[in-house]
Amino acid sequence: MSATEATPPDIEVLTPRDVPLGGPRAMRVRRTLPQRARTLIGAWCFADHYGPDDVAASGGMDVAPHPHIGLQTVSWLFSGEIEHRDSLGAHAFVRPGELNLMTSGHGICHSEVSTPATTVLHGVQLWVALPEEHRDTARDFQHHVPAPVPLNGGEARVFLGTLAGDTSPVRTFTPLLGAELRVDPGATLTLGVDAAFEHGVLVDTGDVLLDGAALRPAELGYTEPGRTTLTLTNRAAEPARLVLLGGPPFDEEIVMWWNFIGRTNDDIVRAREAWQAESDRFGRVEGYDGDRLPAPVLPNATLSPRKNPTPSTKGQR
Repeated sequence: MSATEATPPDIEVLTPRDVPLGGPRAMRVRRTLPQRARTLIGAWCFADHYGPDDVAASGGMDVAPHPHIGLQTVSWLFSGEIEHRDSLGAHAFVRPGELNLMTSGHGICHSEVSTPATTVLHGVQLWVALPEEHRDTARDFQHHVPAPVPLNGGEARVFLGTLAGDTSPVRTFTPLLGAELRVDPGATLTLGVDAAFEHGVLVDTGDVLLDGAALRPAELGYTEPGRTTLTLTNRAAEPARLVLLGGPPFDEEIVMWWNFIGRTNDDIVRAREAWQAESDRFGRVEGYDGDRLPAPVLPNATLSPRKNPTPSTKGQR
C-alpha cells in the first residue's frame, strides 16, 4: 500500500503469521485465521495458505495421522497433488480445482501426503466450525469438481455455497460461501453477495483492491454483513487469484486447541485423552507409512472460549 492509500474504515485487513504444519517434518504455512483480531468469518475458523513450494527443496507435505473434532476440513489446491487417507476409509487425492471436504463430527483422524509426482505444492487448507447441534455428527467425506463460471473480467469456481448463479451441491451445516476467483489483468469484478454474510477475500496472487482497500498477497480482507456487492480490482499485469469466503456471523463461542474445536476446556481435555489412549473415538488410518502424531501437552491453564467482536452497521451498503 502506498503512502496515499488508506484502508476504508469498513474493511479490516488481516495479515498472516508464519507457522509450522504437521509435526517434526513440518512445512511452513501462512495463517490468517484465527488471530487475535478475528476468530471466524461465518463458520470459517481456520485458513492456512501455502506455496508455491518447490517440493525438491521443501520436502513437500507429510502430515501423519492426526485427529479432529467439531469441524469440517476443506482442502483446495492451486498446484500439486495430496493423498488423503482417513479413518472413515476414504482414500482420495486432492487436485487443483477439486474440493475435498471431510467432516470430523465426534471424531475422525486422517493423513495428508504430497504425491511423488508433485513438484510444486500450492494451495489453502480451511476449517469450518460445526454448530452445537451438529458437532457430534457422523464422520463424512465429500468430493466435488466445480465447473468454472465465466465472469466479466475473470472467472469463479464455487466449491461451497452460491455465487454468480452457480451453487455447489456439497453439504454444510451452516450457510457458507467458498470460491476461487480469477481476475484478469487490469480488470474489475463486481460480485453480488448475500447481505446476511460477512466475507473474507484471501489474496494468492495479484495487486488487488477490495472496495478500495489494497490487499497484498497472503493478506485477507474482511467485510462485515450488510454489503450486497463486493468489488475486486486487479491492478497487476498478470491475473490475480483469490479465495472468497463467507457466511452469516457464527454466534457460538468456541474453544480451539491443536486440531480440536469444542465449547469447553473439558471437551478438549477429553478429546486429547481419547487420542493419546488410541480409543475408538477417532478410529485408525490404514495405509500411512509411519507413526501417528502425538498430541501436544495442554497449557497449564484453562482454555477460554473465543468469539468474534459484535458486527457493527458500518459494512451496510
